[in-house]
Amino acid sequence: MEALISIVLGTLTACGVYLILRFRTFPVVLGLTFLSYAANLFLLVMGRLTIGKPPVITEGVTDYADPLPQALVLTAIVIGFAMTAFVIMLSLKAYAALGNDHVDGKHKL
Repeated sequence: MEALISIVLGTLTACGVYLILRFRTFPVVLGLTFLSYAANLFLLVMGRLTIGKPPVITEGVTDYADPLPQALVLTAIVIGFAMTAFVIMLSLKAYAALGNDHVDGKHKL
């Protein structure tokens, strides 16, 4: 299972970095989204998800689930969604102002 998670994390990160290096804005936004997915998955996996354990420490409980990684991932998902919406609107405004969707604003052939 660890190998599968490592392969998925590596693939998401590699695809994200590859797409960030493109000249058009949509692949850049998609690459940032892939990188945020990889970071969220990494945070969740490092938290060692436990099933059937209480998330709050009570009297007499020695084995419990750590709710902090899940809270961090939930917060990162919300922030990532808001930033993706902002970058898409920013790229649409740049396309309307410049007439193309290149990252640097210049037309390349």
